Amino acid sequence: MAMTPSEIDPQVDFLPENKLLLNAVGEGIYGFDLNGNAVFINPAAERMTGWTAQELLGTNIHNCHHHSHADGSHYPQEECPIYNTLHDGIAREISHELFWRKDGSSFPVHYTSTPVYKNQKLIGVVAIFRDISIQKQTEDSLRQALEQVQALSEKLASENDYLLTELASHTGDVNIAGESLPIQNLIQQIKLVANTNSTVLISGENGTGKELVARNIHRLSERSNKPLVSVNCAAFSPALLESELFGHEKGAFTGATSRRKGRFELAHQGTLFLDEVAELSLEAQSKLLRVIQEQEFERVGSSTPIKVDIRLVTATHHDLQKRVEQGLFRMDLYYRLNVFPLHVPALRERLDDIPTLVSHIVAGLNKKLGKKIKGVSKNGLSNLMAYRWPGNVRELQNIIERQSILTQGQILQIPPLQTEDAAANIIHGKTLQQVETAHIRHTLQQLNWRISGPKGAASVLGLPASTLRSRMKKLNIKRPS
Repeated sequence: MAMTPSEIDPQVDFLPENKLLLNAVGEGIYGFDLNGNAVFINPAAERMTGWTAQELLGTNIHNCHHHSHADGSHYPQEECPIYNTLHDGIAREISHELFWRKDGSSFPVHYTSTPVYKNQKLIGVVAIFRDISIQKQTEDSLRQALEQVQALSEKLASENDYLLTELASHTGDVNIAGESLPIQNLIQQIKLVANTNSTVLISGENGTGKELVARNIHRLSERSNKPLVSVNCAAFSPALLESELFGHEKGAFTGATSRRKGRFELAHQGTLFLDEVAELSLEAQSKLLRVIQEQEFERVGSSTPIKVDIRLVTATHHDLQKRVEQGLFRMDLYYRLNVFPLHVPALRERLDDIPTLVSHIVAGLNKKLGKKIKGVSKNGLSNLMAYRWPGNVRELQNIIERQSILTQGQILQIPPLQTEDAAANIIHGKTLQQVETAHIRHTLQQLNWRISGPKGAASVLGLPASTLRSRMKKLNIKRPS
């Protein structure tokens, strides 16, 4: 029977009576002293690696198994999780590395490093590992199959593009402001996917409006008369999230005084929106994958399966593919979620939409604040267009609302905007001429070196175009070739 780290008592040493048990398990087991040298090696480890205990006992095993990464790059010992456990006594679980065999070949491993104590004193580490080659091969096969399905889907979509466009035109308007090409492409994709049951993965920076996209997908779908249930995965601890998603029975844990339905049950026949899905723990990812595959789950504290019919929409500001490579997100779950990816463009990629967005925001604020603001001044609009918007549409909303509260008139005056870091870098320790040069150059760069016109740098800086050109010549400011 295979052992897990929890089955090993951390209060014992590698005594003869314990070795009989450790020798019988199917996983490879290494014991290390505080210097990182091997003090115990079981037969399973010998079979998997090709090294015998006689060859490795008393030596630094990292130099045999972890000397380099899969790409051949050097793997420093101080970066090894096993040796980190030796220093801080913290147990670790790793599933994205490989071990090298004696014959020079390698195999992917899942391993844990568990601290070993004796008389409350750290004396070493136990590493338990298993070969996951078959699991990796299965994942690769799944990825190849999905790539083939995607290619066939693209071909089918191309052949039926005209029909899909015609059908999409009857699904209603999408409540997303903007006329830029990136936004129009996004709106078209929303309309195409809304009336399917395909899982959608929405990506984009914080503040771009990913939840608004999810709400429009639901509103335009055949499930629009059913609930849209949202969960922010970053707002709950791993322990609470399971109860939040799947519900719990009375007495399932301390504080569970009554039965509670989870978000999956509440979203039955409707849409479940998982925001910040990248924040799910690996354990929660496994359970989510099971629900997607089997369309059923069990409440915490119950063994009775509950069938559900949901449309799943997820969102993240992380690059999920990179998190897969880092071992922070399951590859099989990633491909389950990434059936129909949607990317919400950053505001700096669609600056031409700012006037339209401002009109929508002002209209909403007039109702909220009870004001009669007509809009933003010409110079204020130019200042908004010149800014890079690290906080995207959410930051734009905050700035407009703040100015709406402060203003006594009907026209908002928006001063030039800069991030705090940018302002500090421009001003600190520089002469007036250096500050002026940096400010003019920064403004020109933001506007792609456009000088004249309503969206040009001269208008933003409040100067005639001829005066700006004269200042550029005097300060030796030239557009890069």
